[in-house]
Amino acid sequence: MNGATAVDLTALGAAFADAVRGDAAAWDARGELPAEVRREAAREGLLGADLPPRHGGLGATPAQLGEVCARLGGVCGSLRGLVTVQGMVGAALLRWGTAEQRERWLPALARGELLAAFAATETEAGSDLAAVTTAVEPHGDAYTVIGEKRWITFGEIADVYLVLGRTGGAGGSDGTDGTDGTDGTGGRPVVALVEADRPGVRREPVRGQLGLRAAQVAHVRFDGVRVPRENLVAPPGFGLSHVVGTALDHGRFTVAWGCVGMAEACLGAAAEHAVRRTQGGVALAGHQQVRALLGRAVVDGRAARELCLRAARLRAARDPAAVVETVAAKYAAARAATSVAGSAVQVMGAAGCAPDSLVARCYRDAKVMEIIEGSAQVSELHIADHLLRAHGHGPGRWRPEREGEPR
Repeated sequence: MNGATAVDLTALGAAFADAVRGDAAAWDARGELPAEVRREAAREGLLGADLPPRHGGLGATPAQLGEVCARLGGVCGSLRGLVTVQGMVGAALLRWGTAEQRERWLPALARGELLAAFAATETEAGSDLAAVTTAVEPHGDAYTVIGEKRWITFGEIADVYLVLGRTGGAGGSDGTDGTDGTDGTGGRPVVALVEADRPGVRREPVRGQLGLRAAQVAHVRFDGVRVPRENLVAPPGFGLSHVVGTALDHGRFTVAWGCVGMAEACLGAAAEHAVRRTQGGVALAGHQQVRALLGRAVVDGRAARELCLRAARLRAARDPAAVVETVAAKYAAARAATSVAGSAVQVMGAAGCAPDSLVARCYRDAKVMEIIEGSAQVSELHIADHLLRAHGHGPGRWRPEREGEPR
């Protein structure tokens, strides 16, 4: 990993982003992140940046991880997505995996020897992951996985999937009260690691989606796939609020920072264009309406960055408030990325609409960011519930597993 340490990780991420900046538009057009780019990201340690060194990672702080994701997000949302999904699976295993699972999987994920994907979303289970129907049932010394997952980032090329499903009978049959998303009829939520080369795994690549076009998204079927019992992550009943909750929280944080990077990159591109482009003998920067657009964009981007920094500080301190502040940061940053990218396209006009335009690509990617890892509308409710509880109002317990937007 070139001797990289957490101390110089931000500079490392910036250098990597600069090195690939000129290629990102071609990746988007081809719908593929080249294997060599993935390998180089792994060699630099970016795929295990925040994992502890004992597990092959760089031990990055939340703020350092965030800055890396901002740098990558400002160049290619799909490249940042690679870091995000690898980190989501790594975070879930680090917190909820057994010692044997951590020893087996985490170093391979950190080194990029295995690419991971988070397989939760289904046709009827997006915002409400409690509605998943994928079956993960015990058979002797193994589990059998049956179901279909949709919109899986890097699902086309992943080596292993972290799969959310259900097992057993009625909710609460394990002695719990069904508070882990069980509805009393669908069994207990469970998460299992499923290797892509096992018989019964079927992948259907998705092409031409709105954004993240180089993220090699796929729909994935599991047709009676058998996995050993040691591939189960945490006991049945802990799959949603514990394992998946941890993965989604990590995902929101890195997505938020990636959106900050998009907003800052778009603002820079728009400002440079406004200074250099003339209209009627006057630079665009001389027009009041253009300056107003850019002024609002500056404020939106800086506000999003500050919320991300706040979330990073709370995460580093292991403050319980970090969860809701991460939701707030992701909500604000995704809105900022969409708004600033839209303003940049407007300022740049035809240049902003060109096939190889950074701001056009960010505009498409940013809209996706308002949906994944908790939609804007659901995030608003969560933030409001947190506020109202502090003032004595007690709506039902917020369930992070219901935030699982398509991934």
